[in-house]
Parts: sequence; C-alpha cells; structure tokens
Amino acid sequence: MPMSDSHNPKHSTVQVEGLSLTLGGKRLLHDLSFNTQTSGTTLIMGPNGAGKSLLLRCLHGLLEPDQGTVEFFGKPAHTQQRHQAMVFQKAVLLRRTARANLLFACQGSEARKKRIETLLSDVHLTEKADQPARLLSGGEQQRLALARALLTEPQILFLDEPTASLDPASVLIIERLIQEANERGVKTLFISHDLGQAKRLASDIVFLHKGQITEHSPADTFFTDPQSREAKAYLDGELVL
Repeated sequence: MPMSDSHNPKHSTVQVEGLSLTLGGKRLLHDLSFNTQTSGTTLIMGPNGAGKSLLLRCLHGLLEPDQGTVEFFGKPAHTQQRHQAMVFQKAVLLRRTARANLLFACQGSEARKKRIETLLSDVHLTEKADQPARLLSGGEQQRLALARALLTEPQILFLDEPTASLDPASVLIIERLIQEANERGVKTLFISHDLGQAKRLASDIVFLHKGQITEHSPADTFFTDPQSREAKAYLDGELVL
C-alpha cells in the first residue's frame, strides 16, 4: 500500500518508479514504486526471499534493473554514485589495518583524514586501530565498515542487515551512529528482520513479499495498524508464504 499522496514525489529523497528485475530468466522484482520524503531511516522488511537485498543492490547500482527509474533528491541515481555508501551483512574490508581501511576511504581529503581518530573512537576501535582489520571480531569488523562508509560523507546510506548476529554492544554502537547520521540529514535505507530495531530506527517501512511491495507506510502506522495481509502475518510471527 503506497503512502499518502500528500507525500509529494517532487520533494522525495528517494523516488522509485516501476522497477523490475529479472535474473536467470526469472522475474524477481515486480514493478516496484515508492517514494520517501524524510532524511531518516526507511526500513525494508519482509520474509526471506522477498527481494530486499536485490532491491537495495538495484538502488545502489550494483544490479541493473530491466525497467524503471530511481532518483535521489530529484536526480537520476546513476549521477549520485559518489554521494552513496553501502554496508553489507558481512563486512567487506581491505587486507590492511583498521586505520588504513579508513585512510583508504579518505581519497586524499585532508578534512576526512582529520576525522579518522574521532570515528575510531566512535566505533570503539581506537585500541585496535593498528590491528589487521580481517582479524577483528565480526562486530568490530562491521563497526569499522560503517565508520568507513560514514567517512565518505554519503547523502544516501544503504545497509543490508548490518547488525545480523552481532553482539548487543556492537548493535547499540551501530544504531547510535545511524541515528546521528540521520540527524545530519543522511538518508538511510536499512534491511532488517529485527522488529525491535525497526521500531527504534524507522521513519517508514517498505514491506516486500515475493518481489512486490505490499505496503509502504509510516513506521507507527505499520506497527499498530498494518494494512496488508502479508504484513499482519509477518508481525504476528506467522510464516509468510
């Protein structure tokens, strides 16, 4: 279910129209359309296999949809690549130290280099800054990956289940950094199966089922009065087939 027409797409931070994706001869995303107006966090939810990660990869330009358009802040998404960053469920890190991973993201910017120590502190990695990044724990690696993404000063931040299976301390740190980024005007699109996390972070919810959007609504409405059968079943803990 689309959000109210009072949300004018001319002022959207993210606008998706008619996006479809076929891989291996199978249609996996079906004519997806939605738009968001806030700089907060849009949670993308749905059962396994719904197409959530495929949607995020299409928005970030990692997959080429068959049809449809994607705009960020009223401009074609492909012209906004340098204003985007993505963190995957499993951190993708360079074979170098934690600090060197952040230094790589600076791309020669002195202003960004000055932020490295602050970010290392923010993700509680100051004492491990000179350790090989790939020897850090899973939670530490994910915190480093988020710090590296934020260092690029994105306007759009894509997060594909970045806290799945992490320790509570890492989840808390990551959520706090996301909230602080939102307060600075960063738009976040976040995939999560964690209902508690969604309630803490989401401004709105896009719910997918079998490659289709069955509901898009403000977070408070979604959790108190879901409109689609699939969303109701999901929130009730039922299998959504």
